[in-house]
Amino acid sequence: MSGNERDYAEKRDFIRMRVDADVSLIHAGQEIAGVCLDLSSSGMQVQAQHPFKVGDTLKVRIESEHPALKGLEADTQVVWVRDEGDGKHLGLKILKMH
Repeated sequence: MSGNERDYAEKRDFIRMRVDADVSLIHAGQEIAGVCLDLSSSGMQVQAQHPFKVGDTLKVRIESEHPALKGLEADTQVVWVRDEGDGKHLGLKILKMH
């Protein structure tokens, strides 16, 4: 199996959920606003205006809109960055959930 075939197969192993939720990205003591575009059990795609780099580690917080549900907080690592018309899109790998 080639690398591209394996990458595609691995992507199909995880169900991605489209969320469009506001997130806080904490990096080097700075809090940056972003939007989580989609989420899976292993990672997420986030849109932000900050120039993050591959390898950066970020704490991600998504507040719950429902008072009875706890929000999401995770340690992540940037695995890819793409410039899009609406800002930068980041692929984040979840390292640890809190």
